[in-house]
Amino acid sequence: MSSDLQSKLDYVNAYRENRLKTAQEILENKSLFEELVSICFLTSDKNNHKACWILEFVCYEELIWLQPHLDFFCKNLKYLKEESSLRPIAKVVQLLVKSHYKKGENSIVLSEDNLQYCIESSFDWLINDCKVATKAYSIRTLFVLGNYYDWIHPELKIILDKDYADHSAAYKAVAREVLKKIK
Repeated sequence: MSSDLQSKLDYVNAYRENRLKTAQEILENKSLFEELVSICFLTSDKNNHKACWILEFVCYEELIWLQPHLDFFCKNLKYLKEESSLRPIAKVVQLLVKSHYKKGENSIVLSEDNLQYCIESSFDWLINDCKVATKAYSIRTLFVLGNYYDWIHPELKIILDKDYADHSAAYKAVAREVLKKIK
């Protein structure tokens, strides 16, 4: 039997307004959030990529809602393979990492295991055949993490230098920006 959230996701399409409308419904009904997170990682679900789209928008407003789900979220990052799921989740990972190191009120607290999963997934997305937006979010996430893990910036620099010539202008722009900051 299809849940209320599943029914909503059936009608979501790629139009921004449509995704924002569904995200707003989640923001107005927090009880749907846990199911949304679950569907994001249910790769056999036909709507899992749509759930990822919605999660990204919800996290812009209420990132803190992910706090009780971080172990599940981070542990399952490696199972996502579809590009339409990866891009929004890579963005959420970037938001989580930035929030963790911001250390303010309502900031996210990632465990060492959570951080390791974020590092591993970000490097995987960067070196594998993902689209440029996923790679760009990964580069920026790894840059932030490299300020706290001294081995990350040298590894990131090697990858960016090696792959630079083979990528699009958008990739090169992000790579240049981050390489400048690393040096």
